[in-house]
Amino acid sequence: MSKSTTNKKELSPKQREELLSALKARFEKNIGRHQGLDWAKVQARLEAKPDKLWSLAEMERTGGEPDVVGVKSGEFVFMDCAPESPAGRRSVCYDREGWLSRKEARPKTTAVDLATEMGITLLTEEEYLALQKLGEFDTKTSNWITTPADIRKRGGALYAERRYGRVFVGHNAAQSYYAVRGFRGALKV
Repeated sequence: MSKSTTNKKELSPKQREELLSALKARFEKNIGRHQGLDWAKVQARLEAKPDKLWSLAEMERTGGEPDVVGVKSGEFVFMDCAPESPAGRRSVCYDREGWLSRKEARPKTTAVDLATEMGITLLTEEEYLALQKLGEFDTKTSNWITTPADIRKRGGALYAERRYGRVFVGHNAAQSYYAVRGFRGALKV
């Protein structure tokens, strides 16, 4: 049983090649997101970390269009750069506690659970604001973002979106979910 679990998080050589090709094309097309970075170094790091490649493949599969947005503490930072909230990660409650508090009409999963399964993290408010400086994202959708513990203890959760040419951070009950609300993820490699 453990062998199939391990294989689940590995890409075939063909999948790996296709993913690296897509990531390289996106990297070259959007150089403004990562000026001064060299794709060869990014690719070498990715090839040395197959578990991170698997997580990037999950980001890609769910519509995130991951791209390098910088370097932090010596690691390349990838974020979902799709124009709108990744389509394969919408209609989710914030976390398991919120999901459990729903008496009926529960969504399939939660943002926190799905991010954990994918090996990524929800963007923080600071990361979301930094991403918005690289382009205009989420003009029609919104995204759950990492919520501070004091807000979460009170039943709330934070989301962010761009409307009217500005970025807004708002709150909802953690058990709420909407067809246009998902989450963006980050991955350090």
